[in-house]
Amino acid sequence: MSARGDILAAIKFNRPSGQHILPVVPRFAVPGADADPIQAFGTNLVAMGGRLMEAGPAEDPLAPLRARLATASIVCSTVPEMRGGYDVTSVTRPQNLAAIDIAVVRACFGIAETGSVLFTEDELHVNALAYLAQHLIVLLDPKDIVASTQDAYWRAEFNVARYASFHTGPSATADIEGVLIHGAQGVRSLTVLLHPRAASNETGGLDDKAKG
Repeated sequence: MSARGDILAAIKFNRPSGQHILPVVPRFAVPGADADPIQAFGTNLVAMGGRLMEAGPAEDPLAPLRARLATASIVCSTVPEMRGGYDVTSVTRPQNLAAIDIAVVRACFGIAETGSVLFTEDELHVNALAYLAQHLIVLLDPKDIVASTQDAYWRAEFNVARYASFHTGPSATADIEGVLIHGAQGVRSLTVLLHPRAASNETGGLDDKAKG
C-alpha cells in the first residue's frame, strides 16, 4: 500500500463510529463589501496590484478595451464581445501561450472582500492562458460580484467545474531584498473591465466594431 493509502486507512480506522453532523458556519459580515460590493471590489483589486479599466460611454462601453488591444501584437479572446487573432481552441502545447500579449477572458464572478476573480475551464478553455499570457484583461458583470469569500463558495461553479482558480491581481513576489515585483511568475498585469454579460440572444456574437 502507498503512503497515501496508509494515511487514509489510518484515518478511517480511527474515525469515531456513528454519524457526525458538521457544524453550521455562520456568515461573517464584511461591512464595506456588504454595503457597496462594486466599490469594495475596485478598491481591493487595485490594492492587490490589479487595475480597473473605466468603461466607455453608454453607446460604446468597450471602446477603451478596443483601444488597448489595438496596441497589442498578439491577442487571444475567449469572450464573444471581442475578437482575437489567436485561436485558443487550437492550442496543443500550453507553453505556446506565452507568446500572447493580451488575453481577454470573462470571470465567473468577483469577490469584493479581496478583489479576486474566478475562472473555470469554461472561461479559459486552456487553464495556462491565465498564467502564461503577458497581460490579462477580465470582463466582469457587476451583478456577479459577491461580498465575501464565504459567499463565493456557495456559487454553483464549485459543484460543476473540473477546476476553479481564484486570481487576486497579477503575480507578485517580494523575495529579493523585500522589493515588490509584479509579473514575476505569471501575468504582468491584470485589468478588470466591469461589463454586463451579453443577453442570451446575443451570446456568441461579436462586438460590431471588432468584426472589421
